[in-house]
Amino acid sequence: MEKLIQLRDISKIYKIGGIIEVPALMSVSVDIGKNEYVAIMGPSGSGKSTLMNIIGCLDTPTSGTYILNNQDVSTMDDDQLAEVRNKEIGFVFQTFNLLPRYDALSNVQLPLTYAGISKVKRMERALEVIEQVGLSDRLYHKPNELSGGQRQRVAVARALVGHPSIILADEPTGNLDSKTSIDIMRLIMEIHRNGNTIVLVTHEEDIARYAHRIIRLRDGHIESDEPNLNLLR
Repeated sequence: MEKLIQLRDISKIYKIGGIIEVPALMSVSVDIGKNEYVAIMGPSGSGKSTLMNIIGCLDTPTSGTYILNNQDVSTMDDDQLAEVRNKEIGFVFQTFNLLPRYDALSNVQLPLTYAGISKVKRMERALEVIEQVGLSDRLYHKPNELSGGQRQRVAVARALVGHPSIILADEPTGNLDSKTSIDIMRLIMEIHRNGNTIVLVTHEEDIARYAHRIIRLRDGHIESDEPNLNLLR
């Protein structure tokens, strides 16, 4: 399998008050291949959010190497990381992170606007992914006019719009009821079947069971990294 993400001896140490050092990750090494579906799990303080931020190019490691799609991103500055994020990664967050004054169509187009894509191409691509997530009848609804599940579908469409290598889903069902959570997880499964690499961060065992592989963290170390033998379909 072709490797998309290669983390080698990644450590992250936060400094409090410039003096006290708090280790969040310690010599973590992980490979994730193209079109894998991986869940990252761990209790609060395990380092999973830090690992997610590094994978998502929202943060850089204190030491170690991160190769993303054949680019060494571990030493990039903020502007370079922003460019990689826009090109390679689609984010889905627990809190949806939609702009309240923008309708669904405008929210989905945003990453393409930042990327300087023409208005015609933005509209064409946004309509395509909104149809893919089943919201063509909600194009001009603002977030407060949509249910939680519909808002998350808009967020998924926005994550897909730039043809990213990776969909990084951070607790994507955390604000949803059980039935809606299943709908969203089925949608993410469909996206995986269409060829995307999925990295799912969750503390919920039943949500992690949709992934093909589960990486468990504890105290900044990888506790286990195993295939999921109880796959939900």
